[in-house]
Amino acid sequence: MSIEVLDGGLDVVNFGCRLNIAEGEAVRAAAKAAGARDTIIFNSCAVTDEAVRQARQAVRRALREQPEAQVVVTGCAAELEAERFAEMGARVVRNDAKGLPESYGAGAPAVRSKTYSPALSGADHARAFLGVQTGCSHSCTFCATVIARGTARSATVADVLASARVALNRGQREIVLTGVDLASYGDDSGTTLAALVEALLALPIERLRLSSLDPNRIDTALFALLTEEPRVMPHVHLSLQAGDDMILTRMKRRHRRAQVVDLVARLKAARPEIAIGADLIAGFPTEDDAMFANSLALIDDCDIVFGHIFPYSARAGTPAARMPQVGRTVARERAATLREANARRRHLWMDEQVGKLTNMLVERDGRSGHGENFASLMLGAPATPGSIVPVRIGARDGDRLAAETLEDFGA
Repeated sequence: MSIEVLDGGLDVVNFGCRLNIAEGEAVRAAAKAAGARDTIIFNSCAVTDEAVRQARQAVRRALREQPEAQVVVTGCAAELEAERFAEMGARVVRNDAKGLPESYGAGAPAVRSKTYSPALSGADHARAFLGVQTGCSHSCTFCATVIARGTARSATVADVLASARVALNRGQREIVLTGVDLASYGDDSGTTLAALVEALLALPIERLRLSSLDPNRIDTALFALLTEEPRVMPHVHLSLQAGDDMILTRMKRRHRRAQVVDLVARLKAARPEIAIGADLIAGFPTEDDAMFANSLALIDDCDIVFGHIFPYSARAGTPAARMPQVGRTVARERAATLREANARRRHLWMDEQVGKLTNMLVERDGRSGHGENFASLMLGAPATPGSIVPVRIGARDGDRLAAETLEDFGA
């Protein structure tokens, strides 16, 4: 990682999820409003021990290589290890205060906010990441999110619409809704994620994509939008975590294996082009070979082509950290096995896409982008950055598919 702060500059380094990427823009704007100079801000992640380790490593390097710069740490890792970062010599800003200019002045607010303002990523991508929710009110035994971000809070519909208009006005033609527990949007205000999606579709949005969803929270209205609304992209990413009922119980997840398999079958029956993604954890405490086999089989049973797979790592203060551990080596080996199985499934799916037509959102480089089902595509000839072009899919090259515009095919 190369970090440079020159001539009184400001650098914001984002780790982790799409929500952090979106919130990073609010961090940058707040620091600029506060007049921050010669400052490096690390917007950290704590989803795993490795994510926290990377944040610590980056902070140490910045303190060593940029001794004249002010080093600030915010985000989830800063929330969980505030004292440790402070002892290194970094300034710590609370997660909920990182979007406030006063956090980068003389002092930082110490009280957790009871509200949430939408977080919108910058214009450097063709897609706009729009954070509409933070925190989580569930109590999964492996997760430190409640410690790091507090209980679930949602942005108002009006504020989300205002942020979406900003993205549309600067030419971003796809909006990706994101949040810590996106499907719980509106639980604190009497509305729902489906209602928010319907409100957004009243705007001239061409493509709307949803990030990770709790399968237990996909109600009739949201299911209909996912399967019947053409502007909602046919790409459903599910927060599954495991494929064994005993492990799901010990995780305190709110779904069971059969429910997920049935949900995916119904989604694909209603809209066959839907591509399925999933979050999976390997090596959760007490997981034996048979339990792991159930998770491994879930990749085929649910046709998971976009796997977000982690080896389990104990988070301090969580119930799972006190359960009998299977060990890091086993967890990493099982994660590798899951990734290999997911890669095989994804490559088979990608090969099935060859010859099909789709609409591709072209990224800022003019060559790369994504199809409607989130297939990663690469054009043979450049197209207008940020445009949506009809393409025919060609052969697979690793984890990307070649694509040619229909004009190039003479169609």
